[in-house]
Parts: sequence; C-alpha cells; structure tokens
Amino acid sequence: MLAAVPLLAFVLILANVVAFMASGFDQVWFEFSLPSAAKLALTSGYALVLLGLLLLYIEIFKATRTGQASIIDHVLSLIVFVVALVEFVIAPRFGHPAFLVILLMTLIDVIAGFTVTISSARRDFGLPPPS
Repeated sequence: MLAAVPLLAFVLILANVVAFMASGFDQVWFEFSLPSAAKLALTSGYALVLLGLLLLYIEIFKATRTGQASIIDHVLSLIVFVVALVEFVIAPRFGHPAFLVILLMTLIDVIAGFTVTISSARRDFGLPPPS
C-alpha cells in the first residue's frame, strides 16, 4: 500500500512547511562560487524543485506497473495535483515561481502516469494501437 503513495505528495508537504516559514521559498540554504566567479545560491524553493524532479522520475518509473496499486497511485496523484492547484490559485504564499514548477510537476505526474499505464496495459493485453 505504501507503493501507492505519490512521492510528489512529500514535496507538496515540504512546500507547505517552507511557504509558512518567515523567508518562504526565497530562503538561501547555501551559496558557493563557480570557477567562472559567478555565485550560485540554492534557495529553499529551488531545492524543492530539484527534489521534485528526482521524485518525478521515480513516479514515471512507478507508472509502468499495472495493477490495483497503480490505480490508487494515479488517483492519489490527481488529488495531490488538485491540492497544489488550489493552493497556487487561492493562497498568496504559494504564488511563487518555484511552486508553479512544483505544480507543473504534479500535472506531468498525472498525465504521464495515465499515459504510461495505458500504453503498458495495451502492450500487456495485446490490444491493437488506436487508429
């Protein structure tokens, strides 16, 4: 049952924690200089985006499974997307470019999950391609 939990839900939970901190998504976690002398600052918003990208890869890989757990995973992923969308539209603290990227990742998770599952199921059951 734990395999059915969408991993991007953890990113959304962390984003909620970060959004209600004093600095929000713009808090600098660390900064370092590149060989070009440019300074790169990793903020909490960008760190969440990087974590979300890693977990999105795993989510797409999880979508290749077929079975009851994958259906529950897709439904829960859709719920995560709806919650993120409502937060983005209604709560001012979530009107940040980093959260917009997280929102788009949850949308890609939903679309890719259904697409990959349908393609995998079609291949597993030997259905002809749509015309």
